[in-house]
Amino acid sequence: MGKVPLNRQVDLDWIRVIATLIVFLYHISMFFNPFPWHVKNSTIDQSYILVFSLLVGTWIMPIFFAISGITTYHALKRRSGKEFVKERLIRLGIPLVFGVLVLTPPQVYIERLTHQQFKGSFFEFLSQYFNGLYLEINGSGNFAFFGLHLWYLLVLLVFSMLLFPIFPKIKESKSFTYSQYLLLPIILLIVAAFVEIVNLGGWGLPYYLVIYLLGYIYFSQNSFKEFIRNNNLLIAVVTLITSFIYIFGFINDMAGKNSFVSLIFTYIKVFNSWNWLLFIFYLGEKYFTTPKKGLRYLSQAAMPFYVLHQPIIVGIGFYLYQLSWSTPSKLLLLTLMSFIIIMLIYHFVIQHISILRLVFGIKGKSKKVTKDSDITIAGN
Repeated sequence: MGKVPLNRQVDLDWIRVIATLIVFLYHISMFFNPFPWHVKNSTIDQSYILVFSLLVGTWIMPIFFAISGITTYHALKRRSGKEFVKERLIRLGIPLVFGVLVLTPPQVYIERLTHQQFKGSFFEFLSQYFNGLYLEINGSGNFAFFGLHLWYLLVLLVFSMLLFPIFPKIKESKSFTYSQYLLLPIILLIVAAFVEIVNLGGWGLPYYLVIYLLGYIYFSQNSFKEFIRNNNLLIAVVTLITSFIYIFGFINDMAGKNSFVSLIFTYIKVFNSWNWLLFIFYLGEKYFTTPKKGLRYLSQAAMPFYVLHQPIIVGIGFYLYQLSWSTPSKLLLLTLMSFIIIMLIYHFVIQHISILRLVFGIKGKSKKVTKDSDITIAGN
């Protein structure tokens, strides 16, 4: 079978790169906002930083699973099941294991120190790292088998292994209509409200599974692009309105009200997440279909950036959290220092060393860049 041209995936490359940057900013915000995290600033921000966290929190991880569903669809069009499994094990499994064994222990150590759960050096803590499973922030176990922020890699790997045998049997959707636009969020609502299992990144695993499947069945089809192109204004307005209602409702504790109000709030959150996905794919299809200079570099850097970003943020945050500086000063310093350090490590070290390219999920250096490169089709 002939290779799929790169221009079919350029918009996904751009979306994935931008989404990775937003994940970085989201975890920067976790240092300041009221939500539990590994290290928290001495002063908690309940204003603009919290609003940013809420604004992106409903869709930032679902967009990665949606993209993964699309790239899975294209990957299985050009690879055998055996090749697909091998690639996923290498590009997801190796970074995950590296993260669990190397990048995660310092983060858990810092959490234990800042939450007054441990006293001593990092090397003293290492002997206790495998004591109990780490299941939640401020919990008792230390072994974070899912790699903390790398849980996405583990979940995607599990989804891929479980579903790849049945993907060829799933019928592709040749249409995307108003009925799907309105009814599919109801499925997501049922899953979010009644089948929540292991909440990670704001949603339960079944929610991500459904998004992954929707990416494969619907979002990968031309009819989907045609729908969002024709209804972009409606989607944009609904996204804006539901974002406002969700943020207002969260701040006013709608989720903690009676069961009916809580269910309505959950549906608003789901519908907001759903419309954000559609709107983002519209923006990608509209404005990011041309491969600009530097896209290949940014696309390859996205995975190492994702793997490295949280350990760097937590490490720098550890030296900032007790300082009596203003929140804007800490925010600026934490953002700039973290970004610069990550990119320096990638640019001067990771991309030039073959074993590190493997460890951070980058394909080996190719002798030339071709138009049929499948950086994104392989997907993360």
